[in-house]
Amino acid sequence: MAKYSFIRWLRLSLVISFSCLLLAGCGVNPTAGKTLRIATEPAFPPFEFQGKGGELQGFSIDLMNAIASSANFKVDFQSLPFDGIIPALQAKTVDAAISSITITEERAKTISFSRPYFKAGLAIAIRADNQNITGFDSLKNKKIAVQIGTTGAAKAKSIPGVQIRSFDSAPLALQELFNGNVDAVINDAPVTLYAINTGNLKGIKIVQQLLTEEFYGIATAKNSPNLALINDGLDRVLKNGTYSQIYRKWFKTEPPSLPVKSPFENQTNAGTPKILTSIGVIFQAFPTLLQGALVTLQLTILSVVFGLIGGSLIGIIRLSHVAPVRWVARAYVDFFRGTPLLLQIFMIYFGLPAILQELGLTFTFDRLTAGVIALSLNSAAYIAEVVRAGIQSIEPGQAEAAQSLGLSSVQIMSYVIFPQAFRRMIPPLGNEFISLLKDTSLVSVIGFEELVRKGQLIIADNYRAFEIYAAVAVVYLCLTLLFSQAFSRLEVWMNPVKRRRKYDR
Repeated sequence: MAKYSFIRWLRLSLVISFSCLLLAGCGVNPTAGKTLRIATEPAFPPFEFQGKGGELQGFSIDLMNAIASSANFKVDFQSLPFDGIIPALQAKTVDAAISSITITEERAKTISFSRPYFKAGLAIAIRADNQNITGFDSLKNKKIAVQIGTTGAAKAKSIPGVQIRSFDSAPLALQELFNGNVDAVINDAPVTLYAINTGNLKGIKIVQQLLTEEFYGIATAKNSPNLALINDGLDRVLKNGTYSQIYRKWFKTEPPSLPVKSPFENQTNAGTPKILTSIGVIFQAFPTLLQGALVTLQLTILSVVFGLIGGSLIGIIRLSHVAPVRWVARAYVDFFRGTPLLLQIFMIYFGLPAILQELGLTFTFDRLTAGVIALSLNSAAYIAEVVRAGIQSIEPGQAEAAQSLGLSSVQIMSYVIFPQAFRRMIPPLGNEFISLLKDTSLVSVIGFEELVRKGQLIIADNYRAFEIYAAVAVVYLCLTLLFSQAFSRLEVWMNPVKRRRKYDR
């Protein structure tokens, strides 16, 4: 009997203990330990940038960490280009974004915003020696640099006769102004002032601040459960004084008052069926994309022609018996094959003018010229190796036979070796042409509006990334298939054996 009572008492104790654990668990904050993936573009000081050690710094970074601490969640920052942040939120590959994103009515139809966390406005920056631009009205018919997808880019479109150059980040737009390629930059005032005050951009001044009154918000996907959590943390840091401390740290002044709610809440898109909307978006975009495709073809053809001329000469020099000449050609090939094409474009377009201006020389680059030079120099390095391999594939006996007939070295190369080698080079040269066709997309980083940049500009307006990039991919696919067929036909035409078999059929 005592044994039965003990077992009964033990069971009752276990039930009570387990119930207490469940009740205690229900009282725990369910967001504790939760990690949110927060997108940011770390190229917008003093809001988001990388420090000397590579760590993320800035007003927005400090604020997001304070919000996470107050709302009891963790942050995993993920670096993304600014024009890729909204598509990432739509695809839910990130949970939220803090990247000085201005709250606008159009954006609020696509994503949701927290309550505003910063009051900002646009500023006009010009070179210090410019006396012609005194305000927004004097920007008519001028060249303006902007960051793609920003409110500054939207504001620039309202200027009559303006020529807009779009860049992936604010520092590149300001560098374009520093190099003298544009007349002004329209950008967020705090960022431009920070660049000037830190001495990173000498010879630049502000002529008009706060063209607009704007507010930054933390962005999430539509109907995201994380929005309430972020707003709760933001409310707390605004009330407990943490926000003021962070603001004074970065801007040396007291923060202005902020609205309690987003100015564009509960915005929705029209209820058109998605498949019909997607088809309509693609059809509307195609004329603009075809314009970009023509620019892409122009870049590709010019670069291949110059690259083929330069690469052929370098490939022949690589076979020279003069060692120093051969070493110079080898160094050229190693450099351009061993460094990224994107870096070469930056060095030629931004680097060379900046260095020459530091030396007191006035020099600017046309974007088409800079793009063709960079692509041609890079392509020549690869073509040189194709040419060298093609020449070496010809039997040495043919050169000896031609020499015995009294032909000079130049005649042997021109009439005997190179024509045969060129036929063998056609397949790898075709591959190089197609690779170059796709590599022209990298020229978009200097604001050149080829196919990819045209697509990015459309996305900056309608935020339909999937449809536009799918259309861009289709255009590229059509171009590559077309030129693949052309090179296949050229290979058959240049080969007497294959041509004879074709006609024998």
